[in-house]
Amino acid sequence: MEQLARRLGTADAVVIGLGAMIGAGVFAAFAPAARAVLPTGAAGALLVALALAAAVAYANATSSAQLAAQYPASGGTYLYGRERLGPWWGFVAGWGFVVGKTASCAAMALTFAAYAVPAGAPEPWRRLAAALAVVALAAAGYRGVTRTARVARWIVASVLAALAVTLVVAWAGRGVAAGSGPVPLTAAEPATPGGWLGVLQAAGLLFFAFAGYARVATLGEEVRSPRRTIPRAIGIALAITVVLYALVAVTLLAVLGLDGLAASTAPLSDAVAHAPWAGVLVRAAAAVASLGALLALLAGISRTALAMARERDLPRPLAAVHPRHRVPHHAEVAVAAVVVALVLAVDLRGAIGFSSFGVLVYYLVANVAAYTQTGADRRFPRALQAFGAAACAALCLTLPSTAVLAGLAVLAVGVAGRAVQLRLAG
Repeated sequence: MEQLARRLGTADAVVIGLGAMIGAGVFAAFAPAARAVLPTGAAGALLVALALAAAVAYANATSSAQLAAQYPASGGTYLYGRERLGPWWGFVAGWGFVVGKTASCAAMALTFAAYAVPAGAPEPWRRLAAALAVVALAAAGYRGVTRTARVARWIVASVLAALAVTLVVAWAGRGVAAGSGPVPLTAAEPATPGGWLGVLQAAGLLFFAFAGYARVATLGEEVRSPRRTIPRAIGIALAITVVLYALVAVTLLAVLGLDGLAASTAPLSDAVAHAPWAGVLVRAAAAVASLGALLALLAGISRTALAMARERDLPRPLAAVHPRHRVPHHAEVAVAAVVVALVLAVDLRGAIGFSSFGVLVYYLVANVAAYTQTGADRRFPRALQAFGAAACAALCLTLPSTAVLAGLAVLAVGVAGRAVQLRLAG
């Protein structure tokens, strides 16, 4: 079996994880999360939701890190589920990941176009820009994973610098952007018991802003010293992201207030509305961050598709590895083609729900698989994995019923397809 080349160090893996997480939610997740907790009337409810999302992400990250250290090969939870729980568990995780994250790729491409294409431009132009972004980043990934890491490093550095400037400008003009004076943070109070459903919904939205650490685990066959590098990289990337998101949340609540944040479609832009040049900077950073998330997503999905194709859970040609660049080039081309088709033809607003459903299923399997590890392979308490599994199930139940039904339907299609394939092969 052809193997991928181990070329990534800890810094490269951290950057790939940061590129996936920061671009996924910092520019988009806080406003819908604020709307979810708005009935509580307490700004503190959003911070509680952020803390809960971070706790779930940490529990899932420990499971991913613990499993990746024992199984340093491509595939992520698809591989872990197969090894620890059986082929069907692995397939459910892999299918959920591939389907959900392919939709997320399209969403990130469309997000890039929304910020990069001038306002008022025809919709076909936005879709074309999104498709071209997918093609360009897929081409970068096709040339080798070190190029992926190099591009991700520049993207992360640019976004972090832009966010730092944005937060400083927002605090400097606090009250100007809000329009009615500074919003006192001391007004934030804990969520009422009746508002916990809103807190869980908000946590579910914010959780997916943290989900990029899985990209590190899916690159397990391409990092040096994986038993040491993967857990360290996941922990560092997640810690940096938690700190950044906390700073952004506090800033937005202080400048816009809960009501203003919930009503905003571009909260970071609104927070610096008093400084037009900073608004341009925010749009540029949002476009670049979306590209970073898209780049990492494309790499992660292609590696999971590679692992599934090796086990014949996806078409066998997807397991091909490029003889020179040592990347799963057939899988990368196939994933990019599907994403391009989606951004050109589909309105993905309704598809984001089942994408979220698929990712939660993926992490549920990861936690259950990690719970079964013993001996020297156990690095974290089982209580963390039990909490992670329960939390994934709870957040899944807070999704809109249409999202849950769509997710179950897509999952059923995949399961039925595999069952037919096994029967024909037998």
